[in-house]
Amino acid sequence: MTATDQGTSAGPALDGIILTDGAAGKVKALLDGEGRDDLSLRVAVQPGGCSGLRYQLFFDERSLDGDIVKEFGGVNVVTDRMSAPYLMGATIDFVDTIEKQGFTIDNPNATGSCACGDSFH
Repeated sequence: MTATDQGTSAGPALDGIILTDGAAGKVKALLDGEGRDDLSLRVAVQPGGCSGLRYQLFFDERSLDGDIVKEFGGVNVVTDRMSAPYLMGATIDFVDTIEKQGFTIDNPNATGSCACGDSFH
């Protein structure tokens, strides 16, 4: 990979998903806890949710035809070719506050979302 393929938290890029340093660190810690080095973080968009589309984030060992793979801090982030257009420029972060703990997705392509924050249109 070239330096331009490496992810940073400096700002959104238009060529795919951005995983912040904090999110990459959390994913790496979860993978280390599982004792697996063969898993990637798969980010997908699926039909469903109250707004029409919902995000899916999960660990995956598969490699599908047409997958887009980017590396962030030792973590591979994989997106299938059907989901990629919906996630162009989206930033995945990990928040850990008194009010909320978990992964968040800031997606400039989402024209609206539901109250739960898990789905968009």
